[in-house]
Amino acid sequence: MLRQTLLATALLCLAPLAHAGCGGTATARSDNDVYGQAGQDQGYSAAFAFTWATPTVARAETGCLPTLDRATRWLAWGPGTHRNLVLTFHHSIYTPTDGTRADLILDDRPYAGTMVLGIGQQLRDGDRMAATHLRLGIVGPSAQGEAAQDSFHHLFGRERFKGWDNQLRDEPLLQLAHERAWRHQAVPGDSGLGWDRIWFAGGALGSPSTYANAGVEFRFGRNLPDDFGSNPLRLAGDGTSPMHGVSGGDGWDWHFFASLEARAVAYELTLDGTLTRDSHSVDSRAGYAELGLGVVLSHGPWRLAGGHYRRSREFSGQREAPVYGSLSLSRRF
Repeated sequence: MLRQTLLATALLCLAPLAHAGCGGTATARSDNDVYGQAGQDQGYSAAFAFTWATPTVARAETGCLPTLDRATRWLAWGPGTHRNLVLTFHHSIYTPTDGTRADLILDDRPYAGTMVLGIGQQLRDGDRMAATHLRLGIVGPSAQGEAAQDSFHHLFGRERFKGWDNQLRDEPLLQLAHERAWRHQAVPGDSGLGWDRIWFAGGALGSPSTYANAGVEFRFGRNLPDDFGSNPLRLAGDGTSPMHGVSGGDGWDWHFFASLEARAVAYELTLDGTLTRDSHSVDSRAGYAELGLGVVLSHGPWRLAGGHYRRSREFSGQREAPVYGSLSLSRRF
């Protein structure tokens, strides 16, 4: 149905797997406002993401990394003795509140669909991590946002949104994002129970967004993973950061996480409209805060995560503060 989605996902899978025996971690993620259990079908309405993270290697090592590593070594910015490479695909849908109207709703956010491919170099130096990601994509009808939403709504017996003729037009996307994180972990007890705290700060330049962000994440549980966070909406926050060995013990491991982020926003495509042509836009705010709460279960090579997110209002006149959820499944190879 969505040929572009399938092709991009297949390419992301095949490129790393060409290095037989090297392994890696694959993660599939679904975001949706329905998961937020707040009765919303609006704003950041739905998304699908696929991520492939290579194994952690010494900074100068290249043997177990895909060919793309050589062309993107300039993204390895910051201190670090070890690193990994991350390939991402992200398809997202944004809609106004009233899906029954076919006219242009001037006081609500534009319809938009985005499709983005990304590659990132992630460096680790003990309890410090630096991630730099380059993202390329497209917004507009070619991103197939309308087709994706119609398919989901048909599957669950919901009415299709009627205003997609007013969506943002086709425009290429280019963004460079960087984030640094600092982890402090308390010594776990004999039972494996423990907690950690991860501070993070960074920013991005380009489209679909230009911003600066900072925040903190707390985690508590059994055999906490040796990574830099469990919030998948952050760079390297979904268990894909460089790791020193395999975390966890026998049987099931689990942990809870709570993440709080503040973001100052200079430009947001899905609110401020496209850069190269006049388009529908709203009066966006200078920033927002977001709270995330979630739980992660892992067993052997498998990892299942779920999160609930609440964000402050993003533009003037926004009826409700956004609420949505996220589900992801990972497997280590």
